[in-house]
Amino acid sequence: MGTALDLTVKEQGNVRVALAFLRRRCGGWAPLAKVLRYNDSALQNVHGGKPVSPTMAFRVARLAKVSIDDLLAGKYPAPGTCPHCGHQRSETET
Repeated sequence: MGTALDLTVKEQGNVRVALAFLRRRCGGWAPLAKVLRYNDSALQNVHGGKPVSPTMAFRVARLAKVSIDDLLAGKYPAPGTCPHCGHQRSETET
């Protein structure tokens, strides 16, 4: 069985960014937790710095409809996407 140590610090940070983005998209921790099949306090703890499990990372990738590799590499949400509102900067915006 895997442990949170299976993910690097950077990979865990990328999952946390995705969680923050999805939290806004889902309308809060409670709806996101329900979809991911976690309780909302577990998600808040992970967002606050507790280790991210590989299982959580896979569930987040599945929900986001991205590969686990892209999630762990920080490609979701797309670079230039505001984690608060989801706005994606166009090439003409600075």
